[in-house]
Amino acid sequence: MNNAVYKLERPVNEPTRDYVPGSLDAVSLAAEIKRQSGITVEIPLIIGGREIKTGNIADVVMPHDHHRRLGFFHKVGKEEVRMAIDAAMEAREKWAALPWDDRASVSLKAAELISTKYRDTLNAATILGQSKNIWQAEIDAACEIPDFLRFNSYNASEIFSLLQPVQSYKTFNRVEFRPLEGFVYTVTPFNFTAIACNLNMAPAVLGNVTVWKPATTSILSSYYLMQIYKEAGLPDGVINFIPGSGQIISDVVFGHKYFSGLHFTGSNETFNTLWRQISDNLDKYRSYPRIAGETGGKDFIFAHSSADPDELSTAIALGAFEYQGQKCSASSRSYIPKSIWPVVKQKIADRAAMIRVGDPADPKTLMGAVIDEKSFDFIVSYIEAAKKSPDVEVLTGGGHDKTKGYFIEPTVLVCRDPKYMTMETELFGPVMSIYVYDDDKYEETLKICDETSAYGLTGSIFGRDKYATAKAAEILKYAAGNFYINDKTSGAMVGQQPFGGSRGSGTNDKVGSALSLVRWLNPRSIKDNYSPPANISFPHMG
Repeated sequence: MNNAVYKLERPVNEPTRDYVPGSLDAVSLAAEIKRQSGITVEIPLIIGGREIKTGNIADVVMPHDHHRRLGFFHKVGKEEVRMAIDAAMEAREKWAALPWDDRASVSLKAAELISTKYRDTLNAATILGQSKNIWQAEIDAACEIPDFLRFNSYNASEIFSLLQPVQSYKTFNRVEFRPLEGFVYTVTPFNFTAIACNLNMAPAVLGNVTVWKPATTSILSSYYLMQIYKEAGLPDGVINFIPGSGQIISDVVFGHKYFSGLHFTGSNETFNTLWRQISDNLDKYRSYPRIAGETGGKDFIFAHSSADPDELSTAIALGAFEYQGQKCSASSRSYIPKSIWPVVKQKIADRAAMIRVGDPADPKTLMGAVIDEKSFDFIVSYIEAAKKSPDVEVLTGGGHDKTKGYFIEPTVLVCRDPKYMTMETELFGPVMSIYVYDDDKYEETLKICDETSAYGLTGSIFGRDKYATAKAAEILKYAAGNFYINDKTSGAMVGQQPFGGSRGSGTNDKVGSALSLVRWLNPRSIKDNYSPPANISFPHMG
């Protein structure tokens, strides 16, 4: 195992492009969106570098125009899952033995390809297949992916070069950073192309191999990622791409001796089910598996009476309605003092009225469609219940239509009960629930906020009073793994705000930092003794 004896230079975050109407960037992206809209892509399994077509297919459609077919994908069966595991294990020895910097060079080349040659390709696939607007696609696919790839390589170099033990004059001590003794099962969500990349490439840069179940509702961008990895030089079998039924895949994966880790982003229900399934199979495994997961969130914005109404209302609108609220970090509940509520209420309504809902490829669109009919029906059921509740005022929105696309208006609910169901339940859609509290019950309401949700992902406090914001940070210490002061709850940047939460929100491994990478290492301490003892006597024996 060749560990680094030097550090890579710390990278900088990938600059965003603005796509000003008429600019070369805007024209180029529009052309790629048009190209992808006019073709039908066949998406096979990719196992050991080979494309496999099972014939069991499903369509890939646009959420904002679900009659438009972007392509179709082949679904995995149990036999193909076994093939994927075999391919991963066959690739593992050579990939693990490769010097770490050669693995990093693949990651860094992929970052370069994504930020240049394939920038439009990934952005367009994310816009069309996941209904992200131009800006949301840019910060996700074109910027956060290269950030993950570059910072993971840098953080690996820090781990390898800095986390070495103390030496003595009689011994040479060192730590060898091995990958896990098996394969990693990666389960990725629809809402971030960057997460689909990172859950695979973070373990891979450390020498691991993966069996990847991508979300079928973001399958197009995930398929393009596989093609980019190949061009970047990733050897066959290091990442194996097997879309299809999670139950079919998991039944095979969790029964395998060399299952070594789960890297997961998705719902609590699914994560809990997978964890239990792993526990039921512990006797089968070569090693105890590593389990890392990011799950749900019921993320809050809390306002003190000293908060600026313009900043607060903007954070609520953007935090709740960017990407239709389909972010684990999206703001979905707010606590606002009565003294500033009349002003804030009007400003929130004004900002919501400015939000255009429609085709995400249109530069004027802020909100596209929610991802599929199941999500649409779930969110709408809560909106319709709120309309009938005497404890709720619908401040804005509440409309919805799935005739063409799965569109839901930006909806703001004012709840008289701080424990009303939309204050507690993760809807994963464009719904903000607000509770208005008495100013003199600031600390009491902070405690309500802390105790209301099972989650602990993101949250923020707005206020100019430093004593008040410090008190909030203390009371809400475990309510959010990413805590913001005078900012919305979403938008963490790799290298700047390592991301993750605890409680019901996951294992808080802080992706984008060295903390998350060490989960995928299996260290070995080595002591080379220059003066081994030659007898069994000790000085105190005389």
